[in-house]
Amino acid sequence: MTAKSESKSFMAKENEVKKNWYLVDAAGQVVGRLASEIAVRLRGKHKAIYTPHNDTGDFIVVVNADKIRFTGRKPEQKLYTRYSGFIGGLKQTTAKTLMASKPREVIMHAVRGMLPKNSLGRRQLKKLKVYAGGEHPHAAQKPEPLVLTPKN
Repeated sequence: MTAKSESKSFMAKENEVKKNWYLVDAAGQVVGRLASEIAVRLRGKHKAIYTPHNDTGDFIVVVNADKIRFTGRKPEQKLYTRYSGFIGGLKQTTAKTLMASKPREVIMHAVRGMLPKNSLGRRQLKKLKVYAGGEHPHAAQKPEPLVLTPKN
């Protein structure tokens, strides 16, 4: 006969996890470093109750997405590619032109690449709210300011 162990592994259930709202000011932040911090918060890896197969993360509201920055020559050299599915439908845009037209897409693209490529990752990405200016419509949720120190 084998003895049963008394300790059980803890698995957080999604409906029991308290999800907080955080406000991040992206002004002056480097895109990749900001995106990696946001991805950790969206997945819930900063919490002690992190469970890989459940969404234990928080909601993140990013403001001033138009004031983020790239390092080096990335504004001219980094390419964002999309494909329509038709012959000759490959479109490429530099980071500089994408920042001028759709600054929120730069952060969304960077964070999307750092989340799981499955239905859980898509659900976690929906908790990210990005706005180009300093205003956001989520005041009712009372987001706490999350200070991420800019690194060079």
